[in-house]
Amino acid sequence: MNTKVDSLHKKLEQWENVHYRIDNEGLEYCFKHYSSFPEIDDIEFHKLRLTLLENMKKMREMVSDKISNFESRIADSDYITNNDNENND
Repeated sequence: MNTKVDSLHKKLEQWENVHYRIDNEGLEYCFKHYSSFPEIDDIEFHKLRLTLLENMKKMREMVSDKISNFESRIADSDYITNNDNENND
């Protein structure tokens, strides 16, 4: 067999595996928990994969911070409202 063609088939299978895993595992799970895909010999792929993981982490942190902020604001509002009602009695 042709070694060059065999190599191309192997690389195609590797990329098809990444595509399959993204579709079936979900993007975050695929790259965060399933595999770092060391068999993929592509600098740009790994750069993008790492950037994606960093940005997913930042997004989760931002959402958590927003939730905490709104919970605090609501708790503060409830405290102020409850104290106002007690002072009006």
